[in-house]
Amino acid sequence: MPTAPRPLRKLGFLTIGLFDGADPGPGHETTLEIIELGERLGFDSAWVRHRHLQYGISSPVAVLAAASQRTRRIELGTAVIPLGWENPLRLAEDLATVDVLSGGRLNPGVSVGPPAHYEQIREALYPDSGDTEDFGYGRARRLLDLVRGESASDFSGVEGFEVFSDRVQPHSPGLGGRLWYGSGSLNSARWAGENGMNLLTSSVVKPEGPDDTRDFAEIQLSHIRAFRAAHPAGDTARVSQGLVVIPTDTATPEQRVRYEEFAAQRLPRTRSPQGPARLLFAPDIVGTSAEIAERLHSHAAFREVDEVAFALPFTFTHEDYVQILTDMATELGPALGWKPTT
Repeated sequence: MPTAPRPLRKLGFLTIGLFDGADPGPGHETTLEIIELGERLGFDSAWVRHRHLQYGISSPVAVLAAASQRTRRIELGTAVIPLGWENPLRLAEDLATVDVLSGGRLNPGVSVGPPAHYEQIREALYPDSGDTEDFGYGRARRLLDLVRGESASDFSGVEGFEVFSDRVQPHSPGLGGRLWYGSGSLNSARWAGENGMNLLTSSVVKPEGPDDTRDFAEIQLSHIRAFRAAHPAGDTARVSQGLVVIPTDTATPEQRVRYEEFAAQRLPRTRSPQGPARLLFAPDIVGTSAEIAERLHSHAAFREVDEVAFALPFTFTHEDYVQILTDMATELGPALGWKPTT
């Protein structure tokens, strides 16, 4: 087995936080329980996805505020908040508040672009400004500046009995260095580097045009290298990889069958670019921790990262997640050179 040039330093996981629309409480509770379990197992980070008008977490900042009060050490991230739905000033206030409540553990991941199904939700989201909203990188730049303490107002001082600040309050000084960009393209990876953000990579990338015949790992590797080449920190700039891996060390025979069927159903989409955007998906990796470690050590992009946030499959049960996370922490992580935090 080849040795990874960058030993795994941080092990994290990502969950979508599914719930029953008729009774959403239990689903949100199990999401919090999974994050608590991750801390007990020694994971470095727990991340939640963002789903609007679906039966997954629609307000990750609120969920992580709750998680911050039920944990003490584990880092808490969003992967990712689509900024097309957000006012950067209000989001900056929420992020800073949760970061203060967590003791500086928040890792907000964001992305830009028009909201999904924008034509169907524009009147509800932006009834007065839907045709003029900027969904490009400028929206992310505004958030960056506000989180990092740039001026949000041309007034500060005392007015009557009230005191006003000209920047977002509370201000959390370290939060500006823990902002991540969820990238799947070369241009977005380069932009994230130029703007001093950290880079979240996932199981989806965008080839560079119809003649790009490179495989997933080669394309993702090019994004990581372009990001670090553009980043002020160079080769030490933080990159986290978010592949779907499912260890089966302690899985029951029934679980193994379901896991393998899940991966097999999703495998055809990995063989060629999908949809108008020509997105390329990575295959899910199912097997023992030793088998998964061997495949990851031969993965060109994985060999250049030292942080991961492995994505939990969306449709599994709570018991499945407990087994998968336990195997990740006790078997897979150590096989990748990682040591749990106690």
